[in-house]
Amino acid sequence: MTGAGPRSSAPDSTAPDSTAPDSAAPDSAAPDSAAPDSTAVRVALWRAMHVQVDSPPHVLADEIGLKLAAPDGDWRARPDMDPRATSGFRASIVARARLIQDLVAEEAAQGVDQYVVLGAGLDTFVQREPEIAARLTVYEVDQPGPQAWKRQRLIDLGYGIPDGLRLVPVDLETDGDWPAHLAAAGFDATRPAVVASTGVTMYLSKEATAATLRQIAGLAPGSTVAMTFLLPPELLTDDADRAGLAASRKGAQASNTPFISFYTPGEMLAMARKAGFQDVNHISGTVLAERYFTGRTDGLRPSSGEDVLVAST
Repeated sequence: MTGAGPRSSAPDSTAPDSTAPDSAAPDSAAPDSAAPDSTAVRVALWRAMHVQVDSPPHVLADEIGLKLAAPDGDWRARPDMDPRATSGFRASIVARARLIQDLVAEEAAQGVDQYVVLGAGLDTFVQREPEIAARLTVYEVDQPGPQAWKRQRLIDLGYGIPDGLRLVPVDLETDGDWPAHLAAAGFDATRPAVVASTGVTMYLSKEATAATLRQIAGLAPGSTVAMTFLLPPELLTDDADRAGLAASRKGAQASNTPFISFYTPGEMLAMARKAGFQDVNHISGTVLAERYFTGRTDGLRPSSGEDVLVAST
């Protein structure tokens, strides 16, 4: 997600059990690469679960991440894949992915031709939206090991690495100068870009997140960031969502990646303004539910607790 991120494989804030079993790395993975973080795999599997168990219309159609992860055949029996118990988390994942996909498509239609994914994990935008991606240069920033693993999987599955996809290996935990690595990969700092950062701000100090926002605000005028953040527990009004957040915090602590930062919407908007963004907007979980789940007859709705900052220079 960010230049100081502890885990760049886009760990998810809504995982009810962050100690859930991880998928085994496929045998075809490069021997010197590291499999993606278990939470990145979980997010990919939830996106696939949405297609496989939820009724149409699907908010996001993505089973490519499932192909990349190549979990064991009984992956749907995992506790964190329970169709009913994790439906709100699953809905939240596809809602935020769809929001960013729509944002990128909208900006691309206006002529923006650079898209940066900080902490890309098993992001599949390039593979699932080839027509939009063909108008862009997409820069996926991630830890060197998991990114090498993903590169090999894309090749093995026949997707390859198209000219418009730049895999930018950066250890975001120790190297905060990700803009320099982007530039080395061909990023044009004189042209605007869309930057996506999901599921990581809770692992970072508020100072680190502020620094990342300043870096993004320093990009060319017309650039836009979409960044997720966790709400303080006291702002959650749903008992099930509060219980889910408590379980997530417990699991994250047990994995030595504790949640350390929560933001009220006003605090996040103020941080973005101070970083230099001119237009700042708060997208709540309620707004996402209304935008993408209105009219559904299966009761699928995203859980609350993770909101989105969308800000432009």
